[in-house]
Order: sequence, then C-alpha cells, then structure tokens
Amino acid sequence: MIQKYSIKELLKKGIFFLNQKVLVEGWIRSMRYSIFLSLNDGSTINHLQIVLSKYFKKEFLKKITIGTSIRVIGIIKKSIGKKQCIELHSTDIKIYQSVPTQIMQKSILQPKKHSIEKIREQSHLRFQTNIFGCIMRIRNNMSFSIHKYFYEKNFFYINTPIITTSDCEGAGKMFQVTSMDLNQNDIDYTKDFFKCKTYLSVSGQLEAEVAALGLGKVYTFGPVFRAENSNTSRHLSEFWMVEPEMAFFHLEENIHLAEDLIKFTIQYILDHCMDDLSFLNENIKKWNMEGEISLLEKLKYILKYPFKKISYTEVINILNQEKEKKNITFTHTIFWGMDLQSEHEQYLVNIYFKKRPLIIYNYPFCIKSFYMRVNDDGKTVKSMDILLPGIGEIIGGSQREERYEVLLTNIKNKSLDKKLLWWYLDTRRFGSVPHSGFGLGFDRFVQFMTGMKNIRDVIPFPRTPKNASF
Repeated sequence: MIQKYSIKELLKKGIFFLNQKVLVEGWIRSMRYSIFLSLNDGSTINHLQIVLSKYFKKEFLKKITIGTSIRVIGIIKKSIGKKQCIELHSTDIKIYQSVPTQIMQKSILQPKKHSIEKIREQSHLRFQTNIFGCIMRIRNNMSFSIHKYFYEKNFFYINTPIITTSDCEGAGKMFQVTSMDLNQNDIDYTKDFFKCKTYLSVSGQLEAEVAALGLGKVYTFGPVFRAENSNTSRHLSEFWMVEPEMAFFHLEENIHLAEDLIKFTIQYILDHCMDDLSFLNENIKKWNMEGEISLLEKLKYILKYPFKKISYTEVINILNQEKEKKNITFTHTIFWGMDLQSEHEQYLVNIYFKKRPLIIYNYPFCIKSFYMRVNDDGKTVKSMDILLPGIGEIIGGSQREERYEVLLTNIKNKSLDKKLLWWYLDTRRFGSVPHSGFGLGFDRFVQFMTGMKNIRDVIPFPRTPKNASF
C-alpha cells in the first residue's frame, strides 16, 4: 500500500523521501508551462511542485485548472529548481473536482492579489488563501502553546458555562437567552426554560474563581459574548478569552504570570511557525517603530525587555504633563478617576514608552469591578492591565477581594443584586484565601502576532454588530 503524506511532512523531511513512491492530495494553486503544478493541502504555506508525466492525454490535462482538487501518486525526486528541494514526478493523478476557469475568476481564489476587505467578503473561501492559511496555522499554534504553558505550570483546564445569570463585570450589555415569546407584553420568566433571565456569558471568571478555591490553579479558554455596539477594528461580539485563576496569588505574582505567558507564546510561535511568519512578514505593511521594522523584528523586540510597569496615578500625571509640555490635544479630558480611553493607551505605549509593552496597576475603585481587592487607601484596587503596542489592552486582571464583608459592601456600592451572587459570596465564607487572575483577549493576541490591522481577519467567522454571515 502506498503511504499518504501531508505536504508539510514531505517538505520537512525532503531528502529522506528521495526515490520513494508516495501519495499526496490537495488543491492546485498554480500551473507553469502545462508541466509543473503547485500543490497545497493546507498543512503549510509552502507548495509541493508536481511534475506532470508526458503520458497524460491532452483531454485529461485540460481538466486540471487552478483550484482543482486532486490525488497524486508519484516518485519523490531532488529538484533542479532553486525554490524547492524536492518535487513529485507524477505517475497517476485522480481528479476529485475540476474548477472551470470562468467560475474561478469570480472568487478570491483566482491567482492575483486581493485586498483584505475583498477577501473578507468571501469569508467562506478565505481558508484557501495564503494569508488566511498563515493566520489560522499561527492561531492554532498559539492556542496549543497556551494550553502547553498552563499544563507545564500544573494548572487544571476547566470548562465554565456559556449560559449565565450574571454579567460578571457589573456592567455592559449581554445577549439574552430565552425560549419565551418576546412579543408578549408581560413576560413571566419563571416559566422560561431556566425559570429566570439568562444570558450568554461575558466571562468565565467567577466560576473559575470557585474552582481555584478548591483546585489551586485553574484556567478556562473559551468563547464569550458582548452585545455592545463597538464596531471597531479591535472589537468582536463573539470572541475567545483565556482566564487563569490562582489561589494564594497576590497581584505581583499575577502580573509576572501574565507577562511570562505572553513571552512564552511569542517565543513558541517564533520557534514553530517561522514559514508562516516569514510570509506575513513579507506581505503586510511595515510596523512603525522609529522608522520601519518588520513583524519579526517587532516580536523579537517584545521579548528583549521587561514590560514597563507604572501605576494609574503616575499615568494620569504623565498624560497631563505631556499635554501641557507638547500641547497635545486629547478628545477625552484627563482627570484622576477617568477610564483611560484608547487614545491615551496608544499614546502611552506607542509614543511615550516607545513601543514597550506597558503594565498599568492600581486603578480607581470607581471605574473597576466589584470583585477587585480594595487597597488600604480605600480609593484604588489591586488591578492591572497590560497594553501592547499597536493593539492596546490585551490583558485585564486583578487580585480578587477575598474578604466577605468588603465584597458585600462592594456589591452594594455597585448597585448589584446580591441574590444573584449568593453563591459567589458563599465562597468567601468557606476557606477564602488571597487569589488572583486575569483575562487575555485571545483574538487581539492573534492580531498582534500576525500584524493584521483588523480583528475580523484573525478569527474564522467574525461576529460583529449587524454581521453574522457565514
């Protein structure tokens, strides 16, 4: 029986397969001189060159067009060309489906360059494009590296519910889940499927906290949903979050873990996805940093230095000083107690700190969530955000409030319903300990790693306001 291999396997161990008969399957990406085919099966950005046998009939060869899916049996030979080390000299070809040229010309798969916006219009086909193939392979390896990181750190992977009664953050719009007829005037939710109002989750954090208080270190990695009308290049309505929670962890330990996770993932991708990164490096616009540097240089630069750490109060002082000294105009007024806007974050990380990743800690209690531990000053909480250049906030986290009475007061001060959070309050009565955690926006991280300008281009099927196509 002839062994089937992926193109990635053949190219990786090319010389090992010399003079062997093998079977490969894939899609034709290009043709040259009616003799050479470039075949790809999605396993790598690189194509395998197929040399057609002179014994194939002309009628058969006419069916071999760009986009056609085929099975090829042939002998691996050393290539004379400079672009590949091996090639496959075909002895038998089976056509699974031929694609007429006139049909191919209507799609983004025709052999010419398309804008990212044009490719997005045919999201159901973009998996077959070079650039999206690179992004998805990098996304896959990033996901694996995150699981690997936490496994090696002795974390337990848990699955938190997607359907919930709590918005976790204490603010924000959520998608409602119901089996009731919403056209009724008076809806009795006690008759609904869950006998109460339920929503799609915006975070698995609260449930992860509960698990951490019994298992020590846990993480969840899954989809979350927000119904906010944020139609920007950094927002999705359905996105993926990585949320670790650690018992006996204080804020400093939490910050260290977050930075270490980011650097571990970047290094893993540099080690395992260089072909895909190199393609993106050559085919996307240069990344500006005191002149122009490439995507690869950007990633290596992030690994080179420790992240810059600064308090929220220091940030406000810097922004005010910069505004006065350099006559900078910000759209949003700067004052202590404000929620930092994207323009402030981008100025800090891209200009003031010269594209160093930035960790901002100790935010005011008034703009943060009820579960964050209140500092001794009574005004700030043990919180932290990590900002990456060009992206902004990628991680938000905190040390959690472990004191029952303080947590109860926070819930009241934020005007939340303690009846819905009775189970969360209960965890502070049975063996509560100092604990911390954070949430990492996985899609934004993929956006940073690939250099893509729009977050819609790093997730298979983006869900955004007024768009749920495909």
